[in-house]
Amino acid sequence: MKMNKEEQKGLGVFERYLTIWVILCMLIGVLIGKYLPMIPQALGQFEYYQVSVPTAILIWLMIYPMMLKIDFTSIVSAAKKPKGLIVTCTVNWLIKPFTMYAISAFFLFIVFKGLIPNDLAKEYLAGAVLLGAAPCTAMVFVWSYLTKGDPAYTLVQVAINDLIILVLYAPIVALLLGIGNVVVPIGTLILSTVLFVVIPLTLGIVTRLFIIKSKGIHYFETIFLKKFDKVTIIGLLLTLVMIFSFQGERILSNPLHIVLIAVPLVLQTLLIFAIAYGWAKWWKLPHSIAAPAGMVGASNFFELSVAVAISLFGLQSGATLATVVGVLVEVPVMLFLVKVANGTKSWFSDVNQVIETNKS
Repeated sequence: MKMNKEEQKGLGVFERYLTIWVILCMLIGVLIGKYLPMIPQALGQFEYYQVSVPTAILIWLMIYPMMLKIDFTSIVSAAKKPKGLIVTCTVNWLIKPFTMYAISAFFLFIVFKGLIPNDLAKEYLAGAVLLGAAPCTAMVFVWSYLTKGDPAYTLVQVAINDLIILVLYAPIVALLLGIGNVVVPIGTLILSTVLFVVIPLTLGIVTRLFIIKSKGIHYFETIFLKKFDKVTIIGLLLTLVMIFSFQGERILSNPLHIVLIAVPLVLQTLLIFAIAYGWAKWWKLPHSIAAPAGMVGASNFFELSVAVAISLFGLQSGATLATVVGVLVEVPVMLFLVKVANGTKSWFSDVNQVIETNKS
């Protein structure tokens, strides 16, 4: 614990007050969307299959530093450790969609019954389910990075979830919402995977091989990687400005309903993280695997969710608004969970010490 306190003292103002900067960037984005709509309109022209290419470029800034740390041997090694993958897949696909439905239905139809019309509550529930059935494939790299998660293992988790989404996303949504014509936009899914996983991974591997070959592994690990210490955080903040500039008008025009929708989404996020993280601790997994395992299920693939909501229910629907609220609440809540994971690293100290001993 002493080490953690010393590390915290060494943090600069930028890192120490990251939550404040996140909130400010969200507000700036919303105000840009409200009062300077020509900016998101211009950026929105560079959109394919409901995926914003400018946003993807900023996400590269977040993911690229983590991808630099991955080599092929570590990926193969990660695939040989099934426990973390079992936790992730079980929580994401056998628990998360159904708890999202139950929690959202309870609040939207019972707790908030007098505040939300029944028909609109059904649309909000649909949006929540679309979020709950799509585990994160991009931002989870950032949360893993902030918790010092195993980058190779995180990549394997994301890759497996991408494959499962292709098979289970539409059937689960159809089952929970009773919608027989659920059409998953395969173009959106494939493009998102290429933009958020394949391209930054390829860039990271090529850069790693080139730098190590030309200047050696010592230079790469002690000098080159340190140049990217703040790149992930800067990319996160710029991404938030852009995302919320796209949704500024919609957020400001529905303040009460946004708060009401946010309640079950936040509770769901906390619950799923607690289940996955607690399970990982019970199974004695190292913190570098336990933290990303909790983050993958807790966060959502909002690009896919928003795209499906628009295609099924329309741009101005309650379902689409609910998926946008998912974006709104995810970053602050996930930053809180990052703090929880970092603050409870000592829970896994025995396992971590064994691993370090084995390495040496």
